[in-house]
Amino acid sequence: MPAPKKTARRSLLVTSAVLSSLALAAPAAVAAPSPSGSPSASPSATPPASMSTVGGARLGQPGTQVNLASGVPVLPKDVSARSWIVADAESGDVLAAHNAHWRLAPASTLKMLFADTLLPKFPRTAKHKVAPSDLAGIGSGSSMVGIKEDETYTVHDLWLGVFLRSGNDAVHVLSAMNEGVENTVREMNEHAEELQALDTHVVSPDGYDAEGQVSSAYDLTLIARSGMQKKDFREYASTVSAKFPGATEKNKKGKTVRKSFEIQNTNRLLSGDADLPVYQGIAGVKNGNTTNAGATFTGVAERDGKVLLVTVMNPAKDEHNEVYKETARLFDWGFKAAGKVQPVGELVPPKSAAQAGAQPGANPSGEAGGSGNGGSGTAGTGSKPMASAPAANGSSGIGTALGITGGVLVLLAGGAFLVNRRWPLPDLVRRRTRP
Repeated sequence: MPAPKKTARRSLLVTSAVLSSLALAAPAAVAAPSPSGSPSASPSATPPASMSTVGGARLGQPGTQVNLASGVPVLPKDVSARSWIVADAESGDVLAAHNAHWRLAPASTLKMLFADTLLPKFPRTAKHKVAPSDLAGIGSGSSMVGIKEDETYTVHDLWLGVFLRSGNDAVHVLSAMNEGVENTVREMNEHAEELQALDTHVVSPDGYDAEGQVSSAYDLTLIARSGMQKKDFREYASTVSAKFPGATEKNKKGKTVRKSFEIQNTNRLLSGDADLPVYQGIAGVKNGNTTNAGATFTGVAERDGKVLLVTVMNPAKDEHNEVYKETARLFDWGFKAAGKVQPVGELVPPKSAAQAGAQPGANPSGEAGGSGNGGSGTAGTGSKPMASAPAANGSSGIGTALGITGGVLVLLAGGAFLVNRRWPLPDLVRRRTRP
């Protein structure tokens, strides 16, 4: 069946709600093994016999982990990924998993960690003129958004390039603004440790294949959950299309002009494709694909008030859009199984969660601009993201998907990880119907 026309109505509603409190006692974290050699140049056909048990002992076991019982739907049989996980985005319950802690090359899904680490640092209105050195060291064959030397871009432009086109050039420019690639990698590794994403080791901030660079389905899901608590992260991850600045040129009249061009999100569950309809309720997050990693993807979707996270790494089937098709099957299963299946583990809170929870009024949301309170770099000032109005530099609510017609997406707030407390979620956000 052909994909529905992109003129179909895809409006979304996002409601305010309250997060369930997280358990005080998180499972003990185990140190991730040191990466050695190229993790995926010749990937093993079988996972290690012993893996991390962060989130629960069963998540460290190889193979599929699920508690099937009366009334619980059977897992889809046509999922060929080396590793995958289905989790409740709010409670953190892991509904089912397959080799959840297998350390594999992450490809551009690692950009979620890059964004979660750097987004709070720069206001979206900040401008940067690109120097030739900013674009040095980009891997051959990298995905690019089309940044030009000696042109000026806003931070907002650069993040659109990262999220929509998975632009390694945009990653390198933002890294240059952050005192360089080496410093950025260090900060990403520190942030991964704080999140208890201990399977993750960053070598290149853009996810480009590098010796020793690994993550896991479990870690990528933790990272996505953390990122989705930031308004800017949610906005960029759910933007379908936007305008991006082109090169400055002289027109026929000799006047200097700078035109823009349209970019579209490469997350095919969000933007659709010839053989793949837009997934009902999808609201992000990030895809990746490299020679060594194969296809990787982490997605978040809502249905009937339930919000799920699914990560899929390296499907064995070599078919067009297979990683998205397998993700969609796991989402379908998760929505049917939610409330019926006993969890096999949990997504743990960050290390600092207990400390933050002990500080009444703490707001670790980390919005852009570094203030954590919706400062000048956010889509609003501590209230609602302006998804219903045109954003700066050509991106628009028309290209933003935060839910589905008649559906609600319970967005994770900055206080979600605060232990043993209940915190309010973002205000109602409605996006315009795309034509």
